[in-house]
Amino acid sequence: MRPPFRFPEDLITLQQAWQQTYAELAQAPAGAGTTALRRRLISLSGTLCTHPHWAAPTAWRTGCVELRRATHTSVSTEEEGAA
Repeated sequence: MRPPFRFPEDLITLQQAWQQTYAELAQAPAGAGTTALRRRLISLSGTLCTHPHWAAPTAWRTGCVELRRATHTSVSTEEEGAA
């Protein structure tokens, strides 16, 4: 069994912000003025990809999916609790 991935708290927070922004953009009606959301998503994407945690050559490939899974679970749980 593989050990669980450990991510810095700021990286988790960035991924959660990315997922939240993506969800808001996906739910926005056509022509709703989504420029600010698209720009935020681009900015967050750049910050995520250049985070120091990914400095190792294979870190992004091995960790990005696990990061999404870890934050998706916590975002889903928070949304269910708010409903």
